[in-house]
Amino acid sequence: MGKISKTEFKAHALAVLREIEQSGQSKIITDRGKPTLEIKKLRQRETEPLALLKGTVIKYDAATSPVADNDWENA
Repeated sequence: MGKISKTEFKAHALAVLREIEQSGQSKIITDRGKPTLEIKKLRQRETEPLALLKGTVIKYDAATSPVADNDWENA
């Protein structure tokens, strides 16, 4: 994971983005020496959206009955 200043990134953005795309290595963008952003290659998930929710339902009672205002819990 390399570091690059905002100024250098601005001047060479396209080349930096191509490098990240080809190598898969992320880059940290710094502002006055402090890390502010991380740019990394997008990794698409092959799973379906509903598959991500599988097993997350905690309670499933009377799914078609109305919900009253006092039935909601504050998280």
